[in-house]
Amino acid sequence: MKDKVLLLGAGLVSKPLVTYLLKNNFKVTVASRTLEKAEALIEGHPNGKAIRWVVEEEDKLKELVKENDIAISLLPYIYHLKVAKVCLEFKKHLVTTSYVKPEMKALDKEAKEKGLLFLNEIGLDPGIDHMSAMKLIHDIENKGGKVVSFESFCGALPAPEAADNPLKYKFSWSPRGVLLAGRNSAKYLKNGKLVEIAPENLFDDHHPLEVEGVEQMEYYPNRDSVSYIELYNLQGIETMFRGTIRYPGWSELWSVVSKLNWLSLDERETDGKSYAELTAELSGLNAGTLKDDIVKKFNISDKPQIIEKMEWMGLLSDEKINKGKIAPIDVLTDLLLGKMYYKKGERDMVILLHKIIGDFGGKKKLYTSLMVDFGVEGEETSVARTVALPAAIATKMILEDKIKTTGVHIPVIPSIYEPILEELENIGIKFKEEVKDI
Repeated sequence: MKDKVLLLGAGLVSKPLVTYLLKNNFKVTVASRTLEKAEALIEGHPNGKAIRWVVEEEDKLKELVKENDIAISLLPYIYHLKVAKVCLEFKKHLVTTSYVKPEMKALDKEAKEKGLLFLNEIGLDPGIDHMSAMKLIHDIENKGGKVVSFESFCGALPAPEAADNPLKYKFSWSPRGVLLAGRNSAKYLKNGKLVEIAPENLFDDHHPLEVEGVEQMEYYPNRDSVSYIELYNLQGIETMFRGTIRYPGWSELWSVVSKLNWLSLDERETDGKSYAELTAELSGLNAGTLKDDIVKKFNISDKPQIIEKMEWMGLLSDEKINKGKIAPIDVLTDLLLGKMYYKKGERDMVILLHKIIGDFGGKKKLYTSLMVDFGVEGEETSVARTVALPAAIATKMILEDKIKTTGVHIPVIPSIYEPILEELENIGIKFKEEVKDI
């Protein structure tokens, strides 16, 4: 009898997961609020089943979990706990691509007692980043070294030939999510010193980044890097940094846009107002001399490209907004969504780069690991591939009893990450690793 997989959610990244599991002869039930989306994922495959289901239907969820061998939740993270409790009730494994919350971690003991694995953070970031990092960290430690510096950079971007707008960026995941990330503070360790960045200064801490085989990029800090010291068991490390990769010019622009208060969540009346008028209102500048005021306020007379990009975005235009009472971040999301989307046949690109320094009794070595993955034109995005396939492979390995660990986990132990990384490489998602003395 074929193993049965339940997928909850049929969002943007689901397709490669469903395709992989069906290709590997599993029975897959896709349950989604929108039946048509679930049906589109199954594509009439004899081992596939599409069901309309909404999260409020708890009895139906129990029924679905009970009749399958494992559940994959690609729902918004706030629903994972509900699914996990049903999985405990019916003794079923669970896979998610989301960060582990304390409430999920609290189920560890009960999951172990029932012989279940609740594997979380098994996507791209988090996911492939954990696995590829831990492979290098354990390699250094197994050879008697101590990790003294850890830097990791990740970005989901248009492929160079598709980076054809002034911002060199297009949305391959939630546009609002991209903008909300611009409101984050950041914290990291640099040469033993703790660096804390306030949200309004996030984009000012940007630096160039060389990526082999791709034009020069830039990076800025990604949230709280310090928490990864405990996660990766790197106590005593001198540098711990995680960064977001973008094409050059992104950070200088968003530093200004952010400080103009365009990422605000406080609702404003927009009826009868132009984008330029809202820009002036948000920043306390004069609508009549807006461009000059922005140049003076941010001292960017030597960077005309920033104003040019803002004009292209539409933030200085006289067009009326007329969206009623709405948060500026949502006005901006709508504005950019119409300008920064992938056209048919365009490829996206995911870059993941680790730079890890190991100290071997005074002799230091730099370990680098680079993944540059491209979407398949007209078929699937790289973001979808790199988020969905680790979860799909993990599901297969759990059902085939190749991962025997139980409890609530993320993929930082060899028994989990080794088989998954190996299978990812087999299907073309691979890293180029190098080691050199420094």
